[in-house]
Amino acid sequence: MQLLCFSVFSRLWPRLFAMPGRAVGVKGSGPVYCKLPFIYSPLEGIAKGLDGCWFHFPGVYLIQDFVTEDEEQHLVNFMDQEEWRLSQSGRRKQDFGPKVNFKKQKLRVGNFSGLPNVSQVIWERMKQHTVLEGFLPVEQCNLDYHSERGSSIDPHFDDSWLWGERLVSLNLLSDTVFTMTSDDVSSLQLMPVLQEGSELNSTSSDGNNASDMNHTQNPGYSKSQAKHVPYCDVEVAIRLPRRSLVVLYGDARYKWKHAIHRENIEHRRVCSTFRELSKEFSLGGKKEKLGEMLVNIALSFQGKPI
Repeated sequence: MQLLCFSVFSRLWPRLFAMPGRAVGVKGSGPVYCKLPFIYSPLEGIAKGLDGCWFHFPGVYLIQDFVTEDEEQHLVNFMDQEEWRLSQSGRRKQDFGPKVNFKKQKLRVGNFSGLPNVSQVIWERMKQHTVLEGFLPVEQCNLDYHSERGSSIDPHFDDSWLWGERLVSLNLLSDTVFTMTSDDVSSLQLMPVLQEGSELNSTSSDGNNASDMNHTQNPGYSKSQAKHVPYCDVEVAIRLPRRSLVVLYGDARYKWKHAIHRENIEHRRVCSTFRELSKEFSLGGKKEKLGEMLVNIALSFQGKPI
């Protein structure tokens, strides 16, 4: 844990180690204020602070070594044969999906011809995990980050009109960090340091992740020992190892914004993000037929970037 703390947070100095609420720099038109730093522990499904305090952080499912080194190289080689288009904040992208105007909530099939054929084996492997049961991706967005371009992505929620609950990202070529923040001003309960010999009953069946498991209370503390801070004063770092797959759902999807800061891109990093349809476009929804057509196109796996 100490090594993980250092590897994740040493690159964030001084933003994370300043006193909470103190301005540590200027970005755009105003000062940047630091937040209380926490590290997500996938085996326990909790976020741990540098002082040992912690809180439950549900809605994250992390699978390490989801693809092999050879598969990683094959996927990236395939992407590099296609055109990368310039995007925002130093990123390049490739889109496999329908044309969407999110502000007007309009979409059209356009030239969408499906997900790329190399993704079929990835999708088949996803379905082996309970958290991705019934996952039908209709969009794949490949993003190319590089430190030389200052690549990053600002804190944001993904759209929820078209896209469903589960966001799935495959992280390739280098480690990085998802930074999770919230605008919620309500109170978050922080549990005190786990005492030696006390454990959370949170081991998952595959040993990868336990955020969706039921936790038992730590017998080494009383509720009177807990403290409270606003959600908006907290920042949670989720370490994404190279070749890992991460699923965000539930609170991690709808309550916490996710971002990747520039300082967490040290080398080239490529990711593929897969999205499913929302209830409105799924079975029984108002736009079920359109959704069914999009799924059929996507899962033909004959796509080219649009």
